[in-house]
Amino acid sequence: MAEKKENKNQRNSQATIRLVIMAAILICINVLASYFHSGIDLTKEKRFTLSEPTVKLLKNMKEVAVVDVYLKGKFPAGLQRLQEAVRERLRSFKDIAGNKIIFRFTDPFEGKNDNERKQIALDLKQKGIVVTELRTADDDEYSMKVFFPYALVTYNGREMPIKLTEDISGNNTVEEKISYAETILEYKFANALNQMSRRDVAHIAYLIGNGEPLGATTYDMISAVSRHYWMDTVDLVRVNDISLAYDAIIIAQPTIPFSGPEKLKIDQYIMKGGHALFSLNMLDASLDSLRLHPPQIIAMDRNLDLDEIIYKFGLRVNKDLVEDKENLPLPRTMNDGKPEMHDWIYFPRLNPTTDHPIVRNMAFIRAGFTNSIDTIKSGFIKKTILLQTSKYSLKSAAPVRVSLSMMNYQVKEEMFNKSYLPVAVLAEGKFRSAFENKLAPEFLKYLADTLKQPYKVACDSATSVIVTSVGDMFINGYNNRDGVQPMGYYPWTHEFFANRDFLLNCLEYLTDKSGVLEARSKEMKLRLLDMGRVKEEKSTWQFVNVGLPVGLILVFASAYFFFRKRHYETKPNNVNPDKNNA
Repeated sequence: MAEKKENKNQRNSQATIRLVIMAAILICINVLASYFHSGIDLTKEKRFTLSEPTVKLLKNMKEVAVVDVYLKGKFPAGLQRLQEAVRERLRSFKDIAGNKIIFRFTDPFEGKNDNERKQIALDLKQKGIVVTELRTADDDEYSMKVFFPYALVTYNGREMPIKLTEDISGNNTVEEKISYAETILEYKFANALNQMSRRDVAHIAYLIGNGEPLGATTYDMISAVSRHYWMDTVDLVRVNDISLAYDAIIIAQPTIPFSGPEKLKIDQYIMKGGHALFSLNMLDASLDSLRLHPPQIIAMDRNLDLDEIIYKFGLRVNKDLVEDKENLPLPRTMNDGKPEMHDWIYFPRLNPTTDHPIVRNMAFIRAGFTNSIDTIKSGFIKKTILLQTSKYSLKSAAPVRVSLSMMNYQVKEEMFNKSYLPVAVLAEGKFRSAFENKLAPEFLKYLADTLKQPYKVACDSATSVIVTSVGDMFINGYNNRDGVQPMGYYPWTHEFFANRDFLLNCLEYLTDKSGVLEARSKEMKLRLLDMGRVKEEKSTWQFVNVGLPVGLILVFASAYFFFRKRHYETKPNNVNPDKNNA
C-alpha cells in the first residue's frame, strides 16, 4: 500500500515538473517574441513586405528615430484596424533598424484638464498636427470624440508630422479609405526618415517672367514645396542661365510667349542634367472670364512657343480643350434665383489608374480647362502616362467657344467618342537639344568664351521631365471672405482633391534617387465578405469557427484519457518477488 502511494506521489511530482517546464517555455517564448518580431507575408501583392529602398534606408540609419503615435484610445473598428496596422508597420521597421527605431503610442489629452488640453492642441497645431472630431454611436446615442490621427517623427534633429488617415474624394467606402491609409504607411514613415536624413535639401526653382502666377493663388504651392525643399523664384528674363544648383524647375501656367533666349536657357538646363515640371495650358481660357456678360469666351491659342522644346521630349501639347463626362459641376442660377449644380464638361475629374509610383493609390485630381497630350514615337525616350481622362471624352480644336448656356442642354453620350486622353506624361531619357543645328557659329563661340557656358547638343546621362496640360493644377483658390484655399479644393462641392500630393510626388521622383517612392506602388486590394452569403451561411460558419475547434479539443481530450486509462489498466502490477517466493 505504501509502495502504491509512493508511486502516485512520484507521478504527481513528475506531472508538476512537466507543468512548470511548459510554463517556463511559454514565458521564454513570449519574452523572446517581444524582442524578435517576425512574420510571413502570404498576401499576393506582398502588402506587408518592406520594399528594398526602405530596407536600405533603415539599415543605414545613423541616429535614433523616435516616433510618437497619437492614435491611441478606443475607436470604431476601422480606426482600431489602422491603429494596429501602424503598430505592425513600425515593428517591421524596428526589425530592420533595431534600437535605431523607438515608437510609442500616447494620447496627448489623457489625464489633462480643459485648459491643458487647449494648450496642447495649440502646441501640436504649430507642429502641423490638427485635432479631429469623431462622431460615434453607442446604443442609439451619439457622442463626439476628439483625437489626433497623426504621428510625429523626430530624427536627425528635426521633426515631421505624418497624417495617418487619408481624405479620398469620390464614393469610397470606409473600408476603402482605411485600406488605402494602411497601404501607404510604409511610404509615409520611410519618406519622413529619408527627408530628415538628408544633409542637403533639394533645391527647386519656380520660374517667372512669362506671366506665371505669383502671389495669393500660388501661396499653397510655394508653402507645400518649401516645407520639403529649399525653394526660390527665378526670373527667366533677367538671368543668363538656370543654375544647376537647382535640382528641378517648375514652369506653371505661363501666359506670355517665350523668347528664343528664354527657351535656350530652359533647353540647356535640361541638356546639362536638370529636371523640369511643366504645367501648361495652350489656350487662353479661365472661369473668371465666364462671369462677364454675356457669359461666354472664345478660347484662343496663347502662342507660348514651347512646342519645339516639348517635342524633343517625345510629346506634343495640343491646342484644344478636353471635354469629359466624368467632370466637376458648376452652379447655375435658376429662374427662382436659387443655384443648381450642373455638369461642366470642361473640368475633368481625373482618376489616376496607372501603376507608376507617382500616382499609384492616389485619390482623384481636380482639373480646370485642359488640353490633350500626344506621345510621339521615339525609341530612345521612355514615356509614361501619369494622368488621363475617362473612357468618355472628346476634344475640340482651338478656337473653342465656351458658354455657361451649354449647361442647359444634355450632352449626348455618343458624342464622347474619345477614350483616355493623356493629360500628364513623364518623359525619361537622354534628350537632344531643340536648338540642334540652329545656332550660328559666332553665337556658339560667344556662349563658350564669353559666358563660359558651352552649348550642349544632348544630355550626357538620362534625365526626366514631367509635362501636364492642366494649367491650373497647382493653383489654389482665393477670395476676400475665406482667404487662401488649399490647393485642390473645389469650393462648389467642398471636396478636397490630391493636387498637392501629385505636385510633391512629381518633385520627389525628379529629385530623389533613393527610390523610397517605390513604397507607394503597393497595390490596394479589398477582399470584402459577400454579405448575402454571410446571412445565409451564418450558422454554418459560426459552427466551423467556434463549435468545431471546441469539439476537436473534446475529442482529442477524450481519446487521450481513454488510452491513458487503458494503458494503466492493462499494465501488470509490480509484485514483490520475495513475497511470491514465500
